[in-house]
Amino acid sequence: MKNKRKKSSAIQNAGRLQASFNRRLRGLRAQYSAILGCRNLVDRHWTNGVFERYRDPVVTASHVPLEWRFDLNFKSNPWLLERQGINAVFNPGALYHDGKFLLVCRVEGCDRKSFFAVAESGTGVDGFRFWDEPVDLPETNQPDTNVYDMRLTAHEDGWIYGLFCTERRDPAAPAHDTSSALALCGIVRTRNLRDWQRLADLKSRAAQQRNVVLHPEFIQGRYALYTRPQDSFIEAGTGGGIGWATCASMEEATIEDERIVDPRVYHTIKESKNGQGPPPLKTPAGWLHLAHGVRATAAGLRYVLYVFLTDLHEPWRVIARPGGYFLAPQGQERVGDVSNVVFCNGWIAAADGRIFIYYASSDTRIHVAVSSIERLLDYALHTPADALTSRGCMLSRRALIRDNAAVP
Repeated sequence: MKNKRKKSSAIQNAGRLQASFNRRLRGLRAQYSAILGCRNLVDRHWTNGVFERYRDPVVTASHVPLEWRFDLNFKSNPWLLERQGINAVFNPGALYHDGKFLLVCRVEGCDRKSFFAVAESGTGVDGFRFWDEPVDLPETNQPDTNVYDMRLTAHEDGWIYGLFCTERRDPAAPAHDTSSALALCGIVRTRNLRDWQRLADLKSRAAQQRNVVLHPEFIQGRYALYTRPQDSFIEAGTGGGIGWATCASMEEATIEDERIVDPRVYHTIKESKNGQGPPPLKTPAGWLHLAHGVRATAAGLRYVLYVFLTDLHEPWRVIARPGGYFLAPQGQERVGDVSNVVFCNGWIAAADGRIFIYYASSDTRIHVAVSSIERLLDYALHTPADALTSRGCMLSRRALIRDNAAVP
């Protein structure tokens, strides 16, 4: 009799657990559908006129499919626990392809390892959904410990290239040092963002190469790269910054000489470091660039975005450099894993002239701002350059005030 009661109780408990599992799964799916279906609206409180800022992030950790995070089999996971959590989704490369806005996102698991995954939208501002599986990124004969921040370039040679940072532990570091890394530029190429061919890592004279970006066109028959060399034998006294280099092939990409085209500057938004963001956009007035600048604050490093313009025929030559930042973290964008940070390595020029700028905040989630070629060129060409002194900046502002005083 006791055995029958125990068996009956076990069956009842299993039934209750199954019912609880089903309820929880329905709730998770309803919540996930609500997130994907949320319409994004322009933030009407944002008034600078250079771009529209959208109210909500476009991709977050909550956008990652349930199938990537949970074991949905009741037999192996009766409590419906999250087996492989996601910490953040940020720093996407961006491309308009086959009528869709595509983001190759950096997805970081709770284990700190990042991988790439493609999220797709028809509007560019909401409705982003991940493809069924992450990017199957091939390795070289030296496995990547971590990969991140892919820049996508649709090159005139017909390939779509992805340049990203690959990190591996520094083999020269002593055993007790578990944080020293070698950061190099990894290279892949694809036709469809589904099948990826891994090429050799970029070879250069620099010990480290982060934020490397491929120029979309050949320059004098060669591939051109924006670099961020560290400990490199480049022009003496430049102090580092965004570099320029060329190579004969991307299959065994090797650069010998680099020049700094956008240097770091004392007491500016790019005092500590700077780096190229996405590939530049070709405009009638020149190549339009978006970059990040970093300065130190009492609360740590502050990352902002800034714009500059280079010559159409000599893309290494800067012809306009508006002063100050273009976009900085606001409100909740300042909160996250690495606070007070915005970073962009992907933007899209739509056929109607709109520019979709996909930026991440605080290494946690992805946002969008929308502008146009006309507005961005107006901003780049007519915003005063940084005068580099307090009095010079005051005089520039006073001139604006006096000009406005004369407006009827």
